[in-house]
Amino acid sequence: MAKETGRKLIAQNKKARHDYTIIDTYECGLVLTGTEVKSLRQGRASLVDGFAQLDGGEAWLHNVHIPEYSQGTWTNHSARRRRKLLLHREEIEKIDRKTQETGYTIVPLSLYFKDGRAKVEIAVAKGKKEYDKRQTLREKQDRRETDRAVSAARRRQRA
Repeated sequence: MAKETGRKLIAQNKKARHDYTIIDTYECGLVLTGTEVKSLRQGRASLVDGFAQLDGGEAWLHNVHIPEYSQGTWTNHSARRRRKLLLHREEIEKIDRKTQETGYTIVPLSLYFKDGRAKVEIAVAKGKKEYDKRQTLREKQDRRETDRAVSAARRRQRA
């Protein structure tokens, strides 16, 4: 059997980029059970309500839904248990300093396999206000319209 290489995306939290302003991102490993890994290999997971928390110098991932493995027996895992994140001590301290400030939180952005190991990308983020979300959407729409206009002008120029 060949060693798995590259990055295989399992789940992504698109809502997080809409609801939060991303300040810093970190890649960290996960402590998982065997049935959790098998369930992830089937490409099943949800990061929607997930968040991370620092507790006693350790990072923990809460509310990430990894469904039970279909062929699992009594050794199956619970779907929404808290999972330990593997980070360097300096990274944990840096994240802790940042989250002490008001309004900052830790959200998972994506869950993926990298070279056969399960990884999660977390971000230190600040919640957006409603008007910030509208502003972001407006900028995105304007960018899309200008790109369309430019490509249409290029097509007319070629013809």
